[in-house]
Amino acid sequence: MAIYIGITGTHSTGKSTFVEQLRQLADQRGIRTVSISDKATNCRDRGFPILKDHSFESTLWIMVTVIQQELEEGLNADLVIVDRPVSDAIGYLEAALASTDRSVSHEQREYLYALAKNHSSRYALLFKTKLDESIPLGPERDPDLDFRREVDEQIGRVLEQLDLLSLDPLSEQAIERISEVLDVVTIR
Repeated sequence: MAIYIGITGTHSTGKSTFVEQLRQLADQRGIRTVSISDKATNCRDRGFPILKDHSFESTLWIMVTVIQQELEEGLNADLVIVDRPVSDAIGYLEAALASTDRSVSHEQREYLYALAKNHSSRYALLFKTKLDESIPLGPERDPDLDFRREVDEQIGRVLEQLDLLSLDPLSEQAIERISEVLDVVTIR
């Protein structure tokens, strides 16, 4: 059974760079590693709204697509690195709702949070990147800095509400925990 690590945060905060660094560390130890990338573009391509227009349906689509890909990739890997775990999608939804003064029903919100809470227990580690406004935006990224700030804040709130412990990928504790998890994977 694979071990899963999630990396969450608003866009252009170094998640992809961190994923690549984790992959390299795992590769050096001979660990079969795959990574799952952001699903928002696929979501948009199928006709669902994203970013400020996120909806219950687009959020749910992203969440179940991430879960499906985690399951599939975990069949043949020792380590699955998830760039944008399920909680991330809720952070984007909450930011979209706050930015556009919209809402979803209580039942819809409860459904998404319950799914994220139950699924997130699968992640051996969860990292949250921090917004650094001096980091240039990646290609084709939404340049709205206010929205990026809102997403950063909402992802933090979602993690708190779900009672999920996240680490700063740049912290000393992160390096220790990564090493511990990779040791477990290597031993198996």
